[in-house]
Amino acid sequence: MASRAKVCEKAGRLVESTSMDFQNWPCDNVASTIISPSGYQSFGDPSRSFELASVTKLLSAYGFLIAVEEGIFELDQKIYENGATVAHLLSHAGGVGFKKGDPVREINQRRIYSSYGFELLANTLSAEADMTFAEYLGEAVFKPLGMDATVLWGSPGHEARSTVADLAKFTQEVLEPTLLSEQTVATACVEHFSGLNGVVPGYGMQKPCPWGLGFEIHGNKNPHWLGADMPEDVVGHFGQSGTYIWVHRPTGRAMVMLTDRPFGEWAKPLWAETNNAIWQA
Repeated sequence: MASRAKVCEKAGRLVESTSMDFQNWPCDNVASTIISPSGYQSFGDPSRSFELASVTKLLSAYGFLIAVEEGIFELDQKIYENGATVAHLLSHAGGVGFKKGDPVREINQRRIYSSYGFELLANTLSAEADMTFAEYLGEAVFKPLGMDATVLWGSPGHEARSTVADLAKFTQEVLEPTLLSEQTVATACVEHFSGLNGVVPGYGMQKPCPWGLGFEIHGNKNPHWLGADMPEDVVGHFGQSGTYIWVHRPTGRAMVMLTDRPFGEWAKPLWAETNNAIWQA
């Protein structure tokens, strides 16, 4: 078996090579951090601010889970008139559409990708905590982690902006929790309401479409933004602004990728190939 030093050396060479490729990505600006037990490898400006789009959901979900631990609400508490609970809405099993006014279905029928579900949760938390959700998220997550450049400026489902430097701190928190219990984070990263089919935006119907509490689960999804060689238990999220985060807690590995080009056909092969290459290192 190769020594750890040789493995780390190989990983470093591959990351360096991949970083050179980042310069050729069809984006004006790219910034990234790759996290492993051997340290951090970064590319681009770690302090540049990017719109996160749906990567926002990971930050918001963490705030909602803190609210659960603080007793503001419970995972099985009903939030919406169709019976959707906190857990249903976090895992897109609550039957509500992407935005307010979209058709509402029964719970536990399929994954319906939704920002409105996160807005319902934020409204409930705000009423219970007597502060806006943006204020709560700032106090509960951003401030203690030192995420000074991160701001939730709109919908908790898709309207935050941040930097690679800040999201590296958040990703490290997911790997080694300090704001939440280990059990809560582990629970968030496994499938809830298993076996449901659903659409991953941009990638079509997935059968099944596993999702945790805010965290998308790789599973056997194909096609997908995570590489086919990556384990089923990799979790994360991507955003339509051209951003993504993935985390593999069992091995302490993660990646933050931010760009300023909206997600599209350009990203599909590039993201999967890059993530495969990083994982194989």
